[in-house]
Amino acid sequence: MPRTYASAFRQFRRRARAALTELRREISARETELRELRDEETRLARLTGRAVSPTPPARRSAGSGRVNWRQVLVKLPKEFGTSDLRKIGALRNKQSSEIYNGISRWTDAGLVKRKERGVYQRLS
Repeated sequence: MPRTYASAFRQFRRRARAALTELRREISARETELRELRDEETRLARLTGRAVSPTPPARRSAGSGRVNWRQVLVKLPKEFGTSDLRKIGALRNKQSSEIYNGISRWTDAGLVKRKERGVYQRLS
């Protein structure tokens, strides 16, 4: 790499690091402000005699989180396809491999029987 490109790249990386540091500092400041506002909300709610409802936690990313596969199975019709699984909220953004792994676990446990390609029957 010619010297001018290398120095330009170093300068770009230095500016990017500085911007990232500033962004992290800003996030931290806003989180602190948010904590203070929630504390104030709690104090005011106590003064008024109202119960404080906890603020719901931030949502996790779509694909993450554990799935209770037994609960999913209960929600399915007696005979279902993989498209029916996609209609269930917890599985909406899961990868196909994760869904097929769940079906395999049901099959191994004797909870589901494969009727034909893509069609399964709940046994319990």
